[in-house]
Amino acid sequence: MPRYALLVEYDGRPFAGWQRQADQPSVQGAIEAALARLEPRDHTIAAAGRTDAGVHARGQVAQCDMVKDWDAFRLSEALNHHLKPLPVAIRQAARVDDDWHARFSAVERRYLFRLMMRRAPATLETGQVWRVNHQLDVDAMRAGAVHLIGHHDFTTFRSVMCQSKSPVKTLDEIAIERIDGLGGPEIHFRLRARSFLHNQVRSIVGTLERVGVGAWSPDRVKTALEARSRPACGPVCPPDGLSLMGVGYPADPFA
Repeated sequence: MPRYALLVEYDGRPFAGWQRQADQPSVQGAIEAALARLEPRDHTIAAAGRTDAGVHARGQVAQCDMVKDWDAFRLSEALNHHLKPLPVAIRQAARVDDDWHARFSAVERRYLFRLMMRRAPATLETGQVWRVNHQLDVDAMRAGAVHLIGHHDFTTFRSVMCQSKSPVKTLDEIAIERIDGLGGPEIHFRLRARSFLHNQVRSIVGTLERVGVGAWSPDRVKTALEARSRPACGPVCPPDGLSLMGVGYPADPFA
């Protein structure tokens, strides 16, 4: 059966997350239903990451196995037709080797979290940013983030429901930048790692926000990390503003 990689973009707000669920809408379920319109049978696809409810993606990667030898462009066009009107789009499809896997072949995941600083409610950016009504100290947040970069036990920064076998991960980068957004000033958090724990990004951003507002000192982030205890974490921020931006592979299937 020919295998295809799918580059997927979606607005996570209408969905209970990526993973298929029996009684709630999911991104996986939507794509599998579209595939069944092309080849009527049960389809099971896999993705590079299982995003939570309300989390978006601009560069999620999934795989599907087809019976027919589809032209990759026609496959993406046909899927997009059957995905309407859901906020899910197949940006690109590519034929890959039979042993290629969207999750296990990946060597990097990249996330972006957008935080907007303004008192007025977000309107055009609803669901796309986490709005706070106070200013944040970017330099202080950068000083706190330094303690998280590298190879650590991230027990403090993962959900109690996390199914990963180990809390030990290597966080390669946390870049924090203030920008002038169309709706007001924003803080962009860009995180890069081979893989992430459940709620790790939201736990980190929520903790760094406490540093930015002055409620935590930057060194308290190190103390929280070394505690290896979930209660030592700062507040977990909402999914609004979090997007899976891209997935890295030894060879880019979409190049």
